[in-house]
Amino acid sequence: MAPSNRYTPSRRNVLKSGLVMGAFTTAGGATGATVWEPPRDQRERSMVKVPFEGFEKVRVGLIGLGNRGGSQDLRFGAVATVTAVCDIRPERVSRTIGRIMQQGFQDVEPVGYSAGEQDFLNLVRRDDIDLVYVATPWEWHYPQAKAAMEHGKHVAVELPISPHLDEIWDLVRTCERTRKHCMLLENVNYFRPELQMFSMVQAGLFGDVQHGSGGYVHDLRWPYLFGAAYYPEHWRRRWQTRMNALHYPMHGLGPVSAAMGINRGDRFDELVAVASPPKALALFREEDPRVGPDHSSWQDGPYISGDRHTCFVTTAGGRFIRVEHDVNSPHPYTRETTLTGTRGSVELDNARVYLESLGHNDHAWRTGSTYAGILKQYDHWLWPLLERLADRYGGHGGGDFVSIFRLVQLMRLGMTPDIDVYDSAAWCSVIPLSHESLKAQRLRPVKVPDFTRGHWKEARPTFGRPQPEDPLLAGV
Repeated sequence: MAPSNRYTPSRRNVLKSGLVMGAFTTAGGATGATVWEPPRDQRERSMVKVPFEGFEKVRVGLIGLGNRGGSQDLRFGAVATVTAVCDIRPERVSRTIGRIMQQGFQDVEPVGYSAGEQDFLNLVRRDDIDLVYVATPWEWHYPQAKAAMEHGKHVAVELPISPHLDEIWDLVRTCERTRKHCMLLENVNYFRPELQMFSMVQAGLFGDVQHGSGGYVHDLRWPYLFGAAYYPEHWRRRWQTRMNALHYPMHGLGPVSAAMGINRGDRFDELVAVASPPKALALFREEDPRVGPDHSSWQDGPYISGDRHTCFVTTAGGRFIRVEHDVNSPHPYTRETTLTGTRGSVELDNARVYLESLGHNDHAWRTGSTYAGILKQYDHWLWPLLERLADRYGGHGGGDFVSIFRLVQLMRLGMTPDIDVYDSAAWCSVIPLSHESLKAQRLRPVKVPDFTRGHWKEARPTFGRPQPEDPLLAGV
């Protein structure tokens, strides 16, 4: 028998701690022509257009110092004060404290927490943290993000905020009740080509945007799923035994959604998903000589998640996004990011553009230096400003540093987030809703909840805001 689709082993302990307050919501009936949306409690008020308080300096607590969090520590340390760090491995805590202090930007060492799985609760209870960053296995994102908000901290979460719809809704409601922001730290939205594409849309070069595509196609079999690149070694692979879903679609979906103005004049309305049979992981386990008879993967349940998923998301405005996901098959990396409007198209992964608004009328893609020159004309102000620092601190070509700098800047200046809890919820909802769609043996459309509760119709600022006056950058 396949294991349960719901697997969050930490929840019992978190509930015992008394941290999770209020009744657990359950997503029933979020399929077909109906959509599940819980009633809003009188304590819950929209966080649309709600700015950060403004901080002279931003104090950060880091939870999770492994494959992802262990590379983000120096970037946070370069733009904020890291007051506390947490990981279940004491050696990672010591390593991170040493790395941050070696930078020379702060005089006081971060306090370390490594006394077991629940020690993150001691970090979030501190009164010298403004922002909690969560970079742990997916089943921990929800309880840790909720804990941060319940204890008066804003929280930035690696992808996703949760793979489950009830937990996504609870994070939205907790955000609205505590008045603390909860957001994905979606780095790809800050990559240079993605921001250039956004600026081109804002300039009207695409005319009316009609459709796009994006997702995550990346062969993760070795070392990520079977080669112990993650800790615990099995955590991401075993999600393939729990849900048949697009587990990680946000890297391509986020930038296309931003370009379309999702939650800012349009919203996701419905989706339908298809998947190929799950064959690649079992085949890899059987054939690859690096996976021996004592490998932990032989303790896995059957792999139930298809090797390739495609999902079509339609919007209230009549547009659609094709979302792709495949981490099991032999395939060069691509996010398959494309955008098409009434005046032309761009394909970021293929580095080509064709726009009638720029005089292209010969049915030939503009590539190479011509493509690069066109996009360069629409550079977002963040990149020329931060280019040297992005080169120094790196992370996916510098996009990781730019995303962290921008989040801390928005907090310091008392501005609204570029990516808020409603964006985070909508993008991540593709995971559980694709699972719901795939439960049927035929194409089954699923309604997408309106996490904004009607506020999606309002225009509000995001990546297109002009460069603000920032005392920290005076003279730069």
